[in-house]
Amino acid sequence: MEILVRKKRKPMSEINVVPYIDVMLVLLIVFMVTAPMLNQGIEVDLPEANNEPLNIDENLETLVVSITFDGEYFLSIGATGEERQSVTLETVGMRVGQILSANPDIQVLVEGDADANWSAMITLITTLQAAGVANPNFITQPLNAI
Repeated sequence: MEILVRKKRKPMSEINVVPYIDVMLVLLIVFMVTAPMLNQGIEVDLPEANNEPLNIDENLETLVVSITFDGEYFLSIGATGEERQSVTLETVGMRVGQILSANPDIQVLVEGDADANWSAMITLITTLQAAGVANPNFITQPLNAI
C-alpha cells in the first residue's frame, strides 16, 4: 500500500503591484487633464499691496469679479479659460444679485488689473453694493521684498 504525501504550499508573501501601478497611471492622467481647468478668474496684472492675507473659508464658494485694464468685466461662475466672455456692468449687477439671493454665504472677491481705470473700479464697487454685496474683498499681490 502506497501512501500519498502531499506537499503543503507556502503562502505567497509577495504583493502583486501591477494593478496598483495601472490605477496610479490612470489617476495621473486624470489629474493632468483636470489641473488646467482649475483656473479661476481672468489673468490680470494685480496691484501690489502690503496687507495681511484674507482669512477665506475654503468650504464656502467664492465668486470672482474681474476687471481688465481696458474696462472689461468678467465673472467666474464655473467657466474656465477661453469659455469666459466679457459682460456688461449691468449684467454683472444682475448676475451677482441672482447669485447672492440663491447663496447668501458666497464670498465675493474683486480682482482688478493694476492699470485699470479707477473710475471703472469705483463703478464696479457701487454696482456690487447695489446688488447686495456688503463687503467685497480685493485680490492683490504681495509687495516684492527688496
